[in-house]
Amino acid sequence: MSAQSFYANVPQHLVAVDCIILGFENGKLKLLIMQRKVDPMQGEWSLMGGFLQNEESVDEAAGRVLRQTTGLENIYMEQLACYGNVRRDTGARVISMAYYALIRITEHDHFLAQQYAAHWLELHQIPELIFDHRQMIADALKKLRENAHFHPIGFELLPEKFTLSQLRSLYEEIYQHELDKRNFRKKILSMNILEKLEEKDKTTSKKGAYLYRFDKQQYEELKRRGFVFEI
Repeated sequence: MSAQSFYANVPQHLVAVDCIILGFENGKLKLLIMQRKVDPMQGEWSLMGGFLQNEESVDEAAGRVLRQTTGLENIYMEQLACYGNVRRDTGARVISMAYYALIRITEHDHFLAQQYAAHWLELHQIPELIFDHRQMIADALKKLRENAHFHPIGFELLPEKFTLSQLRSLYEEIYQHELDKRNFRKKILSMNILEKLEEKDKTTSKKGAYLYRFDKQQYEELKRRGFVFEI
């Protein structure tokens, strides 16, 4: 049997990528979702996604979706899981590879988001979603909490310059519980991976709070020596 004949007799399925795009703004984790423009379930809320093209890998497809919907490249993105229940999509047999991405909301292209009828919503504001997208979000948040505990990926969500209060608020959002202010400050500063700047953020008080910057080069050097990040 020729290869052509062999593959011709194998069931053909569609492969999609769905992206859980997370951002952090005003002390809250947010998710970028859109209102679906095509049937089935036109007008319903959906994750950002698309179908795998012939000449691209699934990673490349996810990167394309992120670029087309946010205008950003080279952002933190991780493959989450494969979702393949037979009847997960009411339109056809579609197998979806889900990815979660962390971006800085201030850096994404707002015009592109408008073109896709996309909106940033806080996690508690997320409405009913199509198919199994709600499960994808739950899985992504679980994975984010696991990874943030041992890897400094939280800095992907913050502006380049941030206060310790903003950093603590981010981790409180990720873990969904309060962190002791004094202990958090002591622990994060003891890691020696933050660069203290001479600038201050005075948006919340006249005295202001010092701004910091994540020193990725220092972190990589410490990691090479055996340092383990843990919050």
